[in-house]
Amino acid sequence: MDSKPGRFHKILPLIGGVVILIVLILYMGGFFRTGLIKPGLLKTVETAEPDRTAYAAVEDITEWYEAVGTVRSRTETHISAQITGRILEVMVRPGDKVEKGDPLIYLDNRQLQARFDQAGQGLKAARAKKEQAGQALVAARAVFAQAEAHYNRTKTYFDQQAATKNDLEQAEASHKQAKAGVEQARKGMVAADAGVEQAKDVVEEGRVSLGYTKILAPEIGKVAKRLAEPGDLAWPGKSLLILHAPGALRLEAHVREGLIGKVLPGSRLHVAINAVNATLEGTVEEVIPSADPLSRTFLVKVAIPAIASLYPGMFGRLLVPLDVRQAVVVPRNAVYRIGQMEVVKAEKDGRWCDCFVKTGKKIDGRVEILSGLKGNERIALKMNHNE
Repeated sequence: MDSKPGRFHKILPLIGGVVILIVLILYMGGFFRTGLIKPGLLKTVETAEPDRTAYAAVEDITEWYEAVGTVRSRTETHISAQITGRILEVMVRPGDKVEKGDPLIYLDNRQLQARFDQAGQGLKAARAKKEQAGQALVAARAVFAQAEAHYNRTKTYFDQQAATKNDLEQAEASHKQAKAGVEQARKGMVAADAGVEQAKDVVEEGRVSLGYTKILAPEIGKVAKRLAEPGDLAWPGKSLLILHAPGALRLEAHVREGLIGKVLPGSRLHVAINAVNATLEGTVEEVIPSADPLSRTFLVKVAIPAIASLYPGMFGRLLVPLDVRQAVVVPRNAVYRIGQMEVVKAEKDGRWCDCFVKTGKKIDGRVEILSGLKGNERIALKMNHNE
């Protein structure tokens, strides 16, 4: 059995290691260092009156929730063909601006042109047949008029016993035959009219189909994507181009479900676009009434004004207001650095001192002071400030 001195010698290295670890932690925490200046501790500096001064202000600052999103066009038009055909030429490229009615794509129209020409010949033939039917109707009516006159004369003669019954019967038969001829000619004319109308429909159908080989811009816009090239086969439903309406943009962002009550349709919110260094005011247009079960967020669509260099696909942040708190803020050109320390030159008891501070958010040319100032202090401003 080990003695107590033996056990002590065994645990002595362990105790020594713990002591060394504690000393190291205290050293790294600055416990053994002196002369360090904490935020807010003032160091008196003999300086002249600054040329420009301001006052540290205590203001209400709004805390924001930032929902990341993407700028998209509010109107996105997918251009597709209405008939199946081979693409001969694509007239535009991404970035091109187009007016309503501008040609975008030409399809191979040779087969449809041949059908259209054939339909035109059919219409000519139908019109010729109608003209013949009209002439036949005129002739039949003339024969009927002559037969009717002959029948009336013969009947008068028969009543006066100047014509025989046989003469009356022959005249009556000729009258009925002429009348039947007129009816037959009239039916032929109706059939010829129907033939002409049918031929016109065929011609019109051919004209419409032929027009489909020339795809035009449905509205003013900008070409966003080109999805087809000459030689490709186009068919109804296949997107060939994508157009974006100019000046109609919105940010689509995913907002967490706990803030859905702050982004109701019609709400006005700020949208920050880093690429153009701008913060825009937008209006909530739509909130998709179904949350993503994985991210627990709702898709929110916010209309934003169009500005220079702002394009669909850019990154943006939707700023949703949360709570309001008070904070000390100073102009950004009041803060400068000494090494790694942030410093504000402030007046205390009639003397100017270096006040070491800790800054927070930057807000419209100002910066929040987390510690080091209490507010209402007179501070010096730098002459030149480039952030």
